[in-house]
Amino acid sequence: MIYLDNAATTWPKPDETISAMVDCIKNAGANPGRGGHQMSLAAGRIILETREELAGLFGVSDPLRIVLTGNATEAINLALKGFLKEGDHVITGSMEHNAVARPLNVLRLRRGVDVTEIRCAADGQVDPAEVRKAFRKNTSAVVMIHASNVTGTVMPVEEIGLMARENGAAFIVDTAQTAGLLDIDVNRLHIDMLAFAGHKSLYGPQGTGGLFIREGINLEPLKEGGTGSKSESLDQPDEIPDKFESGTPNTPGIAGLGAGIRYVKSRGLAEIWKHEQGLVTRFLDGLSQMRKIQIYGPDDPSKRVPVVSINVNGQDSSEIAFVLDRVFGIACRSGLHCAPSAHKTIGTLDRGTVRFSFSIFNTCDEVDRTLEALSQTIAELSR
Repeated sequence: MIYLDNAATTWPKPDETISAMVDCIKNAGANPGRGGHQMSLAAGRIILETREELAGLFGVSDPLRIVLTGNATEAINLALKGFLKEGDHVITGSMEHNAVARPLNVLRLRRGVDVTEIRCAADGQVDPAEVRKAFRKNTSAVVMIHASNVTGTVMPVEEIGLMARENGAAFIVDTAQTAGLLDIDVNRLHIDMLAFAGHKSLYGPQGTGGLFIREGINLEPLKEGGTGSKSESLDQPDEIPDKFESGTPNTPGIAGLGAGIRYVKSRGLAEIWKHEQGLVTRFLDGLSQMRKIQIYGPDDPSKRVPVVSINVNGQDSSEIAFVLDRVFGIACRSGLHCAPSAHKTIGTLDRGTVRFSFSIFNTCDEVDRTLEALSQTIAELSR
């Protein structure tokens, strides 16, 4: 199989990720923070070490400001539902994943939160000038995807983050497509809350993610329950991260996440970026030589993460993906990619796109074989 669905979840995982999870289950399989025995303490150390790895990656000074969740979607829900109140105004873009769009819609309907959606350009890029014009006196937050999961477009988050800071609004960033790939420093980018997925470019397992919460940001928890701390009280602890981490954590998954982050750091963000950009450039160059193909997103590969969406004139996107999978063993993704607003922006809401996304484990040979398979598929379906 040639696996080109890394924007959904990276595969394969590093051997280090798998080994760490197995070792955790074998040797640290107790509940962390729920006992004083050695195995419980070992599990707790795994979680703390993973927080420290994340803090180092994102430029966070206090690892305890990072709340571990089941995925980026849970982290975004915590940020939005825990922060926004009735009467608040929030600014967002039209390229957002449903992980942002759906919670905002619920808050609009149930709490009366006013949402301004900035229409992005056809290549997925947001105009900072339009964002600036959208601020109001009651604007409490700006919520922005760091890079689109449809077009790969990288947003100008540093510029927008500074605007939010100048206007007294919290800046919430969805880094599902960029954490572990781009250099993200929460201070340089003026980020107040950063949601990340563990199972994509951080090379952890599915079921992992988290939220950085800057000091001074107060959130209501999504859930209450056992935390292993202050068990004598019926009140939820106020201390972070316990306030937001009720219930038994996914310790084996968190162990795998920590190992995945260490793998990323050992390879280096610059090396990973160079490799994946090389694959995207090669792929885009090959696509440009084919007739009947429409490519979405920025023309400049340096302005996108390794995500490429296309359509073939006159052909259904799902049929293209089906043939690539069943005939050539190439795993890609067709459809709306849980981002209908993004597809509306680029004009593909009626048919979606065929999306190819790369990781550090893909090769130039796989790119070439995919281009050849795509060429054959188009020729066959056009007969």
